Amino acid sequence: MKVTDLTGGRPVAVIGAGLVGAGWAIVFARAGLPVRMYDRAPQVLESAPALVAQQLAQLDAYGLLPEPADVIRARISVAHSLRDALDGAAYAQESVLEQVDIKRQLMEEIDALGFADLIVGSSTSGFPASDFALNLAISPRVLVAHPVNPPYLVPIVELVGSPQTAPSTIDWTHQLMEAVGQSVVRVNKEIEGFILNRLQAVLLREAWTMVADGVASADDIDKTIRDGLGWRWSFMGPFETIDLNAPNGVADYAVRFGPLFHRIAASRDQQRPWDAQLIAEVEGQRREKLQASQLNERRSWRDDQLMKFAVHRRKAAGG
Repeated sequence: MKVTDLTGGRPVAVIGAGLVGAGWAIVFARAGLPVRMYDRAPQVLESAPALVAQQLAQLDAYGLLPEPADVIRARISVAHSLRDALDGAAYAQESVLEQVDIKRQLMEEIDALGFADLIVGSSTSGFPASDFALNLAISPRVLVAHPVNPPYLVPIVELVGSPQTAPSTIDWTHQLMEAVGQSVVRVNKEIEGFILNRLQAVLLREAWTMVADGVASADDIDKTIRDGLGWRWSFMGPFETIDLNAPNGVADYAVRFGPLFHRIAASRDQQRPWDAQLIAEVEGQRREKLQASQLNERRSWRDDQLMKFAVHRRKAAGG
């Protein structure tokens, strides 16, 4: 289904105009939708158009836009009130600060405006919708739509409803996200951190622990992912990886290596925190590799690499 058929030609609102919000604006505008951006911080809202223009120019340079950058940019406008942003919108993507009280306040403000069919997706990285969107008139039309930043380059989006989210809300948002080019994961029950961040949390817990135990440096652990696991993980997931790594597939792998992985898991204290001494150690190792003053430059390099990878993925998929 065409995205304009889903929305009836109505605009999409992006609430929160920082990095994530600006990224979402590009996702929707690139797919042909009119987008209204709003942020309660005037300085953030004022800088948003320049940020969007910069990101679109980079995408255009790599041939990653279906239309000229200025055509896409023209679909994105700035709204100076929440009401103006939401009036007539089919969908709103909330990308405000990652604080439950701020998200709850916003949901109450949206609820008070009384838009009867507006669907709201939250970009929260870990809070379930139950933490901020229950017992409102709009609750059946609120869900989590968690992206990876920047969403216009990394297409995954996790959809998670609360117990009060209507199934039709999840179904419609699934169709919308696929129509704008995202890769949709449906999380069937609320769980803190959803899927992506829970998987990342397990890997990070082991990475921090190996530094703490003197097993390897932070740089060598990064190399292990970058030059090892990451090569396969860039085009297949963990279950497919192990399915192909034993002669007779995943069940064979589980028999061969399950006891080893169980012993590894049992050897770790699952509650071990990242204490101040450990954080200082890893911070020191990272700053030897990359000075704090170079972080923004390296972030730009990261996005540049993602664009090259996106070009490769597109070619590999036949366009």
